[in-house]
Amino acid sequence: MTSTFLVVPQWQGSGSSRAMRLVDGAHAIRADLPSAATRLIEVPLEAGDSEGTGILRYSSIRLVRERLERELAELDDMPIIIGGDCGVEYAGIEHAARAGRVILLWADAHADLNTAETSPSKAFHGMVLRSLVDAGVVDAADVLLLGVRDLDEAEAQFIESSGMPHIDPTEVGARVAERVATARADGVEPVLYAHVDLDVLDPAVFGGVGFPAPFGVSLEQLTTALGAARAELPLVGAGLTEFAPAPEREAVPGDSAGATDVDGDEGSADALTVILRILAALSR
Repeated sequence: MTSTFLVVPQWQGSGSSRAMRLVDGAHAIRADLPSAATRLIEVPLEAGDSEGTGILRYSSIRLVRERLERELAELDDMPIIIGGDCGVEYAGIEHAARAGRVILLWADAHADLNTAETSPSKAFHGMVLRSLVDAGVVDAADVLLLGVRDLDEAEAQFIESSGMPHIDPTEVGARVAERVATARADGVEPVLYAHVDLDVLDPAVFGGVGFPAPFGVSLEQLTTALGAARAELPLVGAGLTEFAPAPEREAVPGDSAGATDVDGDEGSADALTVILRILAALSR
């Protein structure tokens, strides 16, 4: 199946001080994608209102979700959603669930399992997975947490009470196969969706994110894990989110290294090389 890239430069779901850089990140990725296979989802300029939900900027997040849902409904190809913040994944995973029971590989430093009541930031990108589970879109036991290591207390409690499994990169294939067997024993044909937040990678590998967390996975571990998951079950959708590149400073006279970024992140060319390798693992 061919892939269509849906670029969604949403920043309103982020609680990071670098939130607006997610717009730059999404457009930087877009510039390296094949134009014929890429569509841009328009994102409001305004921050938006909570609409009484307790979720910051919810009106804009809702509007973007509606626009993305309409675009997904028209696709025959496999969608790969390019964020923007993790909140863009709600529409993609909900769309995948229409094709069957979703086995969700959640590659992320964060579980995104807060609610509006438990979230310290009230930012939706920290609630999106919990929203999907609470809505019945995906079963907690069918979510495989890869690289998750930075948890709020309420998230840790939910993982324990729900039985949501943490997995090691080396066991991804076996754990996907296990969930597939369970689903088929229940008479259900499952489908695979892969969510990749770039902060799943160790900051030494990739630093252009809003919330870097130490002790992440390597690029090789991530791409191998994605391949192992795909070997067990066809992929029907994927998302790659949270690229927030730091601005580059101007080169100064006598600086033989040229322009570098102010936050010590990897240069944009290196960052895009990492991103394109992940997208290749998702789309080939």
